[in-house]
Amino acid sequence: MEQKYPGVAGIPWDQPATMIDLDGKPPLIGTIRDCAVHFGLYKDHAKAQARVLLTQPVHREGRKTRTWLLDPEEIAALAERLKRETN
Repeated sequence: MEQKYPGVAGIPWDQPATMIDLDGKPPLIGTIRDCAVHFGLYKDHAKAQARVLLTQPVHREGRKTRTWLLDPEEIAALAERLKRETN
């Protein structure tokens, strides 16, 4: 999954980030690692609504400019990366 989203592979775990929710729940302000851990705990509906706002933009394939926002699929790739690295 990570190879599908090469931009997320280079994000350091300690980079500050904010997990937001399109349903309007309070944001989670922490690190990329915190966001990946919490994403893994979410139910499917909440996962579909989650986004991560970055403090440093990343390159995304198919786009001319770097972006500040990660979509659910990219957050899932981060959660998988965290799972692999901690096991």
